[in-house]
Amino acid sequence: MSTDAGLNVLILAGSRRGVRDPMAQAAGISHKAILPVCGRPMITRVCDALMQVPGVRRIVICIDSPDAVRDAVPPSVTFLPEAAGPSASVMNALGVLGAPLLVTTADHALLRPEWINGFIADSTRANCDMSAGIALESAIMRDVPDTKRTMIRLADGAFSGCNLFFLRTPAAMSVLKLWQRLENDRKHPLRMARLLGLGILLRFVLRRLTRTDVCARIGQLTGARVSLIPIDDGCAAVDVDKPADLDLVTRLIGREAPPA
Repeated sequence: MSTDAGLNVLILAGSRRGVRDPMAQAAGISHKAILPVCGRPMITRVCDALMQVPGVRRIVICIDSPDAVRDAVPPSVTFLPEAAGPSASVMNALGVLGAPLLVTTADHALLRPEWINGFIADSTRANCDMSAGIALESAIMRDVPDTKRTMIRLADGAFSGCNLFFLRTPAAMSVLKLWQRLENDRKHPLRMARLLGLGILLRFVLRRLTRTDVCARIGQLTGARVSLIPIDDGCAAVDVDKPADLDLVTRLIGREAPPA
């Protein structure tokens, strides 16, 4: 991975305002980011992976209470306050940190530097303004067949998101603005349908919509070049959203641990 001016990274570590994460609540902790996995907070594992990526210049955590995670992250890490939602938080970070900006989440406990290197290299080759990492269903079933992920099923195959986004140029801001509009309308399907266009929704229902079609439509709406970048490791789609995820991640990390 190579970027001319170095790479800034944003870790989203907050939760929806006024809603305490059930995983944190069950563990008796303030934030899911510090949930221990094999004895170490998830956000520590995320920072460790990022620190191994060549060219990373600055790691910034977006969270409502920096003191909640300060002892779990390297002293060089800095903080940004949460905005009204994930899209607004990323928009704020892009405005402050500029592009290129890598975005991931604090619950991505399996994050590996090789995934990031490959993702950024493939995004650069695609010459896009913004990219999202995905894992194809075939890779997920091969590598973590006992996980249950939310799948998006298109004509050219199903996939799940990997909580990795690369804002390669300032033009990514227009995509974030579209994301914010969709986020604001998430409880109003008809508004979302009008925004995306009935044609593309019809093709989705009929299973005629492809990943290329999705990226092209986003490009029409935003003027930005967008790519969905497959990561060839199904584990990249696993984050910790529920107890079953925590059990799976604990087993996977336990297998990698060297014998005592």
